[in-house]
Amino acid sequence: MLGMPLLLLMSACGPISVADAERICVNRARDAAGPRGEVAMGVSGGKTVSRVEMTINSDYLTGRDPSAVYDQCVFQKSGQPPTRPLTSRNDWRR
Repeated sequence: MLGMPLLLLMSACGPISVADAERICVNRARDAAGPRGEVAMGVSGGKTVSRVEMTINSDYLTGRDPSAVYDQCVFQKSGQPPTRPLTSRNDWRR
């Protein structure tokens, strides 16, 4: 009986489809392209509230090329190269 949960756990670590990997990895490429952030301001209960959020990735800090980050990420997750380059994706913007 112990073998079944272990088998399910191990299958979760296996490769995913190239399409799924590409969708996930485009976000890693965005993080490598530069810091991302968000600023929110509003009023709650008569008081002014604000929030600032910033994400800075180590790929950006080390100067890695976003296309190389994307290619490597897709290959690591799916075991196959991307079907098209990062720059040809409609959802890619710097």
